[in-house]
Amino acid sequence: MFWTIPTIMTWTRIVAIPLIVGVFYAPLDPGTRNLVAALMFIVFAATDWLDGYLARKLNQTSSFGAFLDPVADKFLVCAALLVLVHLQRADVFVALIIIGREIAISALREWMAQIGASKSVAVHMLGKLKTTVQMVAIPFLLYDGSVLGVIDTGVWGTWLIWLAAVLTVWSMVFYLRKALPEIRARVK
Repeated sequence: MFWTIPTIMTWTRIVAIPLIVGVFYAPLDPGTRNLVAALMFIVFAATDWLDGYLARKLNQTSSFGAFLDPVADKFLVCAALLVLVHLQRADVFVALIIIGREIAISALREWMAQIGASKSVAVHMLGKLKTTVQMVAIPFLLYDGSVLGVIDTGVWGTWLIWLAAVLTVWSMVFYLRKALPEIRARVK
């Protein structure tokens, strides 16, 4: 099921990366660039929920889709973080924490799948919370302005991205602790 509606939506998140990055090189005023990039990120990030919903609703789930979905999410988040670091709207330390965790947990999940213990590192609510906070923080930081003259998205985005970094470490420790019995059993 390579070309299902949910899989095509997942591919759009990967295609979105150069579009979002490219907005910051477009001949637009900075406010328009920020708005367009933030709206694009929101639309493409929403496909993460929608493609999963449609895959289940249309009975179009596949192992390829299950593989591609988290990869697309990680690419989108990592690319946005790199843009935000470049724009000096996110601390490089935050980006290293989030990107490093994604690499480490992906590698852990791959290894656990190879040894037949993937259930011990299955997605947990803590990981979903981390992702949700990231997906709110990033468009706030991309927009980097005031909403309704009340909400300073730069300030809120900074607090939220640091909260996401804390949740990132917490979820990594959670997954590592869940995998530890299997790791101990295999590494002797």
